[in-house]
Amino acid sequence: MADSTGFLKYDRSTPPRRPVDVRIRDWKEVYLERQAGGEDLFPSATLRTQAARCMDCGIPFCHHGCPLGNLIPEWNDLVRRDDWREAIERLHATNNFPEFTGRLCPAPCEGSCVLNLTEAPVTIKQIEVEIIDRAFAEGWVTPQPPAELSGKKVAVVGSGPAGLAAAQQLTRAGHEVTVFERADAVGGLMRYGIPEFKMEKRHLDRRLDQMRAEGTRFVTGVEVGAAGSDVTVEQLRAEFDAVVLSGGATIGRDLPAPGRELRGIHLAMEFLPYGNKQALGELDTPPIDAAGKHVVIIGGGDTGADCLGTSHRQGAASVAQLEIMPEPPSSRGPKNPWPTYPMIMRVSSAHEEGGDRVYAVNTERFVDDGAGNVKAVLVHDVEMVDGKFQKVEGTERELPADLVFLAMGFTGAQKEGLVEGLGVEVDGRGNVVRDAEFMSTVPGVFVAGDMGRGQSLIVWAIAEGRAAAGAVDTWLTGSSMLPRPITPTAVALR
Repeated sequence: MADSTGFLKYDRSTPPRRPVDVRIRDWKEVYLERQAGGEDLFPSATLRTQAARCMDCGIPFCHHGCPLGNLIPEWNDLVRRDDWREAIERLHATNNFPEFTGRLCPAPCEGSCVLNLTEAPVTIKQIEVEIIDRAFAEGWVTPQPPAELSGKKVAVVGSGPAGLAAAQQLTRAGHEVTVFERADAVGGLMRYGIPEFKMEKRHLDRRLDQMRAEGTRFVTGVEVGAAGSDVTVEQLRAEFDAVVLSGGATIGRDLPAPGRELRGIHLAMEFLPYGNKQALGELDTPPIDAAGKHVVIIGGGDTGADCLGTSHRQGAASVAQLEIMPEPPSSRGPKNPWPTYPMIMRVSSAHEEGGDRVYAVNTERFVDDGAGNVKAVLVHDVEMVDGKFQKVEGTERELPADLVFLAMGFTGAQKEGLVEGLGVEVDGRGNVVRDAEFMSTVPGVFVAGDMGRGQSLIVWAIAEGRAAAGAVDTWLTGSSMLPRPITPTAVALR
């Protein structure tokens, strides 16, 4: 690094978000992009100064924090030197979709940055998204079709980040790749799960245009292997030389508390797709609408925050987000040392916009309004005793709730249809079993992403897709030059 003392001279800085009272009136991203006036708020010179904070630390722990193995110090210094063209080459060398990770990843790389010893890491995520946005604006992101075709055909089932990464890698390796998606548009959770205010879908669409130009074929509205589907399991195996399962961990964790059958209680992924369709102008009034209602969200993670921000934009009367765990500390504790991911209190853009965050509470039951609708949630405080949650007596109380969203995570892949039809083995956690080569128990059927790993981060999904593509390419041709950034059993440092 040319400026090894930048971290001593410059403080950490990030772009300002749009004012709350402005952004909750629309569905646009919370940050103002440069072409829309963002240059005035966070100049390019400021970003280059932030890149200069990347220190010559000798051992770049950020590489370990990122499962993709992103060459972070290299492209940081290229940005510092104003060499954006070379910076995108370094970034694309390890990451197919930095526009996704730069917006959606919780940045474990920043958690393991040496400067996070003082809780002021390099703004890696912001630099990443600025590099790729500059590259698209300058026309540097172009199709990379293969020089020659292998004659092999690969089916990728599921078009989330893992499936798209596998598809792009395999297409570029010369295989004829078809991506099947059961929704009416490509993108998986990035399309209808991630709200527009976190990532506008135009960023997804422009990457899909590149993939189509490279030769990847997309088929939507088809649930492969389902009863009555246009594509049966037998047709899939007969037509394709290899299959990549990348359907995600789509089964939401339910809450079988008394009153669960009441109207107005929904899994998060029953609600969020409607919000996205509303944001995209595909729905005027969604079937599940928070407008004017008291909303309770059970689950304190990112999916719950997505429900929170969506409820704000629909005009909810009040929103409370519940979490059974105690409130996180403001800084690392002794059991959470650097360079592990910091388990600290975080305030997302949705939390800035309002709503109550309630910690250390458990849902006792859902309260009936007398007509079969939920009207409240009865909760009580909990405390940890001998490793188990115990009720704190005398803390019962009702929270008003016309709508309840269950956002407590996911429990594995859907078994009905394709998984059962293929006969692949599923483990006790609901994940499809795979070996060291990402292959399931059925030869020629590979597994990438949350479907094999369980619920995880977008950066892990892309890494899985890239690694699985290398395994598929090797199986089809005998060898491969495609990178494999992770193994199926790799986990984050903890």
